[in-house]
Amino acid sequence: MTDTRFEQRQQQPPKIDSRSLWTGGAATAVVAALVAVVCALVVRGVFDVPVIAPGNADSVIDYVGATWLAMFAVLGSLLATAVAHVLLRLAPRPMAFFGWIEGLVTLAFVIWPYTVHVGEAVQFANAALYLAIGTAIRILVTFAAKQAVQPFPRD
Repeated sequence: MTDTRFEQRQQQPPKIDSRSLWTGGAATAVVAALVAVVCALVVRGVFDVPVIAPGNADSVIDYVGATWLAMFAVLGSLLATAVAHVLLRLAPRPMAFFGWIEGLVTLAFVIWPYTVHVGEAVQFANAALYLAIGTAIRILVTFAAKQAVQPFPRD
């Protein structure tokens, strides 16, 4: 004998409060931008190490300031929120997939400085900087996504 309530719950998509999710995503963008600015100030101002980012076709790296890094962090936050939104709507275990996707993107940015020809201090400082930004995005978007999922009504 099957439990029809269980079957109905399995067939119903979760109810998602998109407003809450995207408000959390916007707040994440602000926090990630501030993390980027603070990290850039520490890396550049305290340790006198340049902040690098992937460059265009002409060069492997670009030297960026806190403003550009903050804009990249905002973009990354909004993209992470969009990925979380799509996964919440379509994936069977959305936050597990989100964790893997965001974790691997962060890992790629953490490894990237070690693939270009710059000094070891530049590599380490930039890897730490990207790790801080990625970690902030992952934690905050995950919180926003979990808050946005509405529980199934109890019978």
